[in-house]
Amino acid sequence: MSSQRRITYSNRARCRSVAVGVLAAGLVSLTTGVAQAHVRVLPDSTEPGSFSQLTFRVPNESSTAGTVKVAVQLPQDKPFLNVSAKPVPGWKVNIQEAPLPKPVEFEGTTITKAARTVTWAAASGIQIAPKQYQEFAISVGPLPESGKLQLPATQTYSDDTVVNWDEPTPASGEEPEHPAPELEVGAVATEHGHSANPSEAPASPAADTAPATAASQSDTTARWLGGAALLAALVAVALAVTGRRRGANS
Repeated sequence: MSSQRRITYSNRARCRSVAVGVLAAGLVSLTTGVAQAHVRVLPDSTEPGSFSQLTFRVPNESSTAGTVKVAVQLPQDKPFLNVSAKPVPGWKVNIQEAPLPKPVEFEGTTITKAARTVTWAAASGIQIAPKQYQEFAISVGPLPESGKLQLPATQTYSDDTVVNWDEPTPASGEEPEHPAPELEVGAVATEHGHSANPSEAPASPAADTAPATAASQSDTTARWLGGAALLAALVAVALAVTGRRRGANS
């Protein structure tokens, strides 16, 4: 093999190696962006005994259908004794109670039933369109003692597809495909800064919308980075192919 051919072969090998590496990085970035797109709950207070606004952020993951109904199941072993919903224009909300598996004593009163399911149904012509998300909020309280609460959600699309967000996160911490929204009572609330106790002044509109904007920007940034990495990989592949053709013609 001539010196020129050895150099050309070496360059092609390096190009292929770079292309594979950059393409892998691009796919990881894209996967990270997609992994963030799931139903999750954002509390503004996690202090035991307090009232908290739980905001459920629901992204539309379908490219062909819109989200028309969202339902959230509330815990029964540690029930919320007070539940109210924040109105969402174009959506009808229904809070359904159910008997508790075991009666709960609260301030001298025996509680035998509590809110079990909160459902938001879109009015005709209303939906969460592809590449959009919506937030649904409820005020609950008092929060139980410290610990994790699973809040499974069901997302229904306009084409009758139903996605159940009900998979618990294993001890390893590896996120499942459809993780259930999880509230950790006693943890630091980072998304919102104030308590949702009705006795306190409500937050300003700017405070309510800032977290949504930040999350949207974060997800958009991840997708742009993934797209840029993928584009770079395609350029590297093109360079490798060009180098190969030149080597074959030399």
